[in-house]
Amino acid sequence: MASGFWSETDKPIRPGFYNRFKAAALARIQMGKRGIVAMPVKANWGPPKEIVRITSERDLIDNFGDDMNYTAYKLGRLALLGQPKELLLYRLVDGTEKPASLTIKGQAESESIDVIKLTTKYPTTRDFRISVSPNVVDENLFDIRLYEGARPVYEFSKLSGTAAEIVETINNDQVNKWLVAENLIPENNNPVILNSMISEAMTGGNDGTADITVSDYIDALAAFEARQINGLALDGVTDPAIHTSLKGWLERVRKAGKKVRVYLGGPADETIEEANNRSKNINYEGIVNVGNGGILDGIAYTPAETACYIMGLAEGQDMKECLCNQTTIFQDVTKHLTHEEIEETILAGTLILRYDDGAVVIEDDVNTLKRYGQDQNETWGYLRAIRFMDMVDEDTSITGNRQYVGKVLNGRTGQLAVLSALKQYFEILQTGQLIEDFVVEIDEDLQKNAANDEFYWRWEAKYINVMKKIFGTGYIK
Repeated sequence: MASGFWSETDKPIRPGFYNRFKAAALARIQMGKRGIVAMPVKANWGPPKEIVRITSERDLIDNFGDDMNYTAYKLGRLALLGQPKELLLYRLVDGTEKPASLTIKGQAESESIDVIKLTTKYPTTRDFRISVSPNVVDENLFDIRLYEGARPVYEFSKLSGTAAEIVETINNDQVNKWLVAENLIPENNNPVILNSMISEAMTGGNDGTADITVSDYIDALAAFEARQINGLALDGVTDPAIHTSLKGWLERVRKAGKKVRVYLGGPADETIEEANNRSKNINYEGIVNVGNGGILDGIAYTPAETACYIMGLAEGQDMKECLCNQTTIFQDVTKHLTHEEIEETILAGTLILRYDDGAVVIEDDVNTLKRYGQDQNETWGYLRAIRFMDMVDEDTSITGNRQYVGKVLNGRTGQLAVLSALKQYFEILQTGQLIEDFVVEIDEDLQKNAANDEFYWRWEAKYINVMKKIFGTGYIK
């Protein structure tokens, strides 16, 4: 049927239309890791004000350290446990950040002078220490060892030559992720003898986390806006000013076609009534508000922190899955709610966790939209439905921009060709049981008054939800 819409001159671009749309639909439906999520974080290691791609806990530790006192590891790890495809982290700093350093002395031209300066690659207050000693095999060579506290981190072994040569060896070491060396005697071309030192602390560092402001979070949002992301969470902050700025940013980027979902929550001492009030005030389909926290391995995570895990879990699901009644990693919840309180959270649009016979599950996949606007209904109040609608918008818009805009003639043949490709996409969604009874057609009402470079189309489909309520009736005879 579709081949009838094409002429011989259109054949070279035909495969691109169909294959790209089919691939987009299949990628959303088939099982496997998916979803790119993002967080601004505070850290004691890692590049400031840069986005770093993380795919595993090993990546997380290598790039940001494993200090649970900083949100990069504490909440980055929590997000990874939700199993998204990728985690993008942006290290927040307040302008006071500074690397730590230490100067190694040595003998050069028969006097003891400053020879080499070692500086940490990133701003930090980590307890890095340096030891220098002759090599155990050849005392004419030297070993420089890096420790964090008493724990060995790395060793530069069998160093010798001029200060410049030693510096070059350290800086060109491909495994070295921690130190940058500087030659303090560039005019000296004679071999140096390094003075021994035992566990000398590197000093002067600052992690730059003492005075993070709203503007720092806004800078992070600007950085994330330039990247392809599906979900975003804050790093446990509950400042209303940051929440307000985040909502304003989200409304703007979603209107512009960047379909991001945001996950947030409140502090540890927040009541469920306060959480519900926040949901009601937000009332936006792009924001999920978490009302209680989870407990994992003895650590009680606040609702705002738990939102990082919910983000990873939700955005890591395929389009057939749903957060409703989804089992989580947590062993308990920070607030146990009554039946009436749970009903109130659903009506308010607050996502909560429930302890259920040894497991902690998500009650329902609600977002904060509960007062519906024009052309909206209760379907818009659930995360799975919003993810589906965002998916269709992204897939058709992105593929359309890449494949059609400026490339297809805007006559009836070209319009029908575009429609044929779109129908292929919706057929895949129907086969995957995400929709049924779909219609894809030219929007004739709008098209009749369209400019000669405009094409209007419309789609309609019955959205297939997951089964959430099962009612049975029993009869005894």
